[in-house]
Amino acid sequence: MKEIIRLDNIRRDFVVGEETVHALRGVSFTISEGEFVTIMGTSGSGKSTLLNILGCLDTPTAGEYLLDGTPVRTMSKNARAVLRNRKIGFVFQNYNLLPKTTAVENVELPLMYNSAIGADERRDRAVTALRRVGLGDRLNHKSNQMSGGQMQRVAIARALVNDPAVILADEATGNLDTRTSFEILVLFQQLHAEGRTIIFVTHNPEIAQYSSRNIMLRDGKVRDDTINPTILNAAERLAALPVNDD
Repeated sequence: MKEIIRLDNIRRDFVVGEETVHALRGVSFTISEGEFVTIMGTSGSGKSTLLNILGCLDTPTAGEYLLDGTPVRTMSKNARAVLRNRKIGFVFQNYNLLPKTTAVENVELPLMYNSAIGADERRDRAVTALRRVGLGDRLNHKSNQMSGGQMQRVAIARALVNDPAVILADEATGNLDTRTSFEILVLFQQLHAEGRTIIFVTHNPEIAQYSSRNIMLRDGKVRDDTINPTILNAAERLAALPVNDD
C-alpha cells in the first residue's frame, strides 16, 4: 500500500512565558492510502497540535513529517500552503463556510488558488462534488438557507473538490445531532469504500467503531494504535434510529 503520511519522532514544544510546554513528545506512525483512521484523546492530549501538523498549519519542533512523500518540516510557509491546498481536504466542526455565498461558490474556493483551472472547470468540479455528497438540488443555496448537516456536506464537497491525498476531519460531527451525525458518518464510510484516505480527529469514542484504525494520544504520545477488526456499518445504525431522534 502506498504510504500517504509518515511521522518520525515528531516533537512540538511551545514556550509559554518562562515555561516550555511539550505538546507532542515523539509521535511516530504511518498511514497508508485508503485507511480510515480516527485519532482520539482528551483535552490536553496533543490531539489539536497533531492535527495542525498533519494539516501543514504548523511545523514540528523536531522530527520528520512526510505528506505523500514530501518532507514538510523544512518547507517555506508558501510552499507548505501550496502543498496543503493540493494534498489535504479539510472538514471542520463549525463548517468554515463563507456565509453569503452559494454552495457552489464555497466548494470552488480551494480551486481558486490553482491558476491552471479555469472558471468553467471550477464550477463543473464543484457541482460534481456537491452531487457526490447528495446536494445536487442545493447548488445555489447560501449557508443561512441550509441545515447543519447540509452545511457539513458542503464542507465535505469542498474537501473533495481538489481530489486530495487525504481528508482531514476535525470533530466533523461535533455540532450535529445523532441522526445527522450518522448521515455524515455514512458519507465518510462511502468515501472510505471508494479508497479515500481519511483522518478523523475526535473525542467521541463511538466514532472509532466506524473507522478501520484508531490511534489514541495521551500526554503528547501515542498510547495505543489498533486496527479495528469489526467495523460497524453507519448506514445500518442510521436505519435503526427512531425518526424523531435528536
